[in-house]
Amino acid sequence: MTSFWIPLSSSSVFVSNSTTKTSSIALSSPSRFSLNSENLRVRRIACDYSSVEIKDVSYRPPGTKIDLLNRVSFSLPERSFGLIFGRSGSGKTTLLQLIAGLSKPTSGSIYIQKYNDDGRPYNSPELLHPGKVGIVFQFPERYFVADNVLDEIVFGWPRQRGGLQLRELLASRLHKAMTSVGLTGISLDKDPQSLSGGYKRRLALAIQLVQTPDLLILDEPLAGLDWKARADVVKLLKDLKKELSLLVVSHDLKELAPLADQSWRMEMGGVLRSESLHI
Repeated sequence: MTSFWIPLSSSSVFVSNSTTKTSSIALSSPSRFSLNSENLRVRRIACDYSSVEIKDVSYRPPGTKIDLLNRVSFSLPERSFGLIFGRSGSGKTTLLQLIAGLSKPTSGSIYIQKYNDDGRPYNSPELLHPGKVGIVFQFPERYFVADNVLDEIVFGWPRQRGGLQLRELLASRLHKAMTSVGLTGISLDKDPQSLSGGYKRRLALAIQLVQTPDLLILDEPLAGLDWKARADVVKLLKDLKKELSLLVVSHDLKELAPLADQSWRMEMGGVLRSESLHI
């Protein structure tokens, strides 16, 4: 069992990652966490859920006269699974890149809207920050750059020296990400390119999850995998849906449709239409 102390301002939290015992927490400032009626009242008026909102987004590449996306609008509530399908070249991947902040829309907006439990907007909408979005490209293993699993996962981490609190925070994120995708049995010294196809996809997911995104978007996550690896990835996505929002582009509707809370068809010309799947 590995355990450590993480200082959080005037409080301290003891974290245990034992798989057989429940984590124990010790707080040095218990009064800050008392459940009195005033605290409960404040919690009731706080926002109940948030949603990623895509509003009238169009995209025309610089120097061209053709819109790849045409007034795309939809919303994706937190902890839900959205599935986009359609013909190749219709603009699906372009939309993912805009949401991830890799390109900017020609017009329209991409933001987070918070809602009360009665469905009314809570506060003003906030622009969706790219740091809150993780993206896993099609065939992500082609973009691996490190010689071992650990270096691949932490490639984008801050390189400056940090104190104990930062190091323990990063270690906690690493452990949680690897546990979430089932990589705890893999040696951190292993060459990523020596992993099976399914485990390469798990690694690609861990690379994004370690950044603790609110939204994870995936482009053809099942492409090129054998039947067992496909089943493993589908199960993994089902589990991840419990913790964050997922937006997936895929042609593999039979396996992914059961996970989808919402689905849309992207038509040629970049027009997105809601369409339920009955598979």
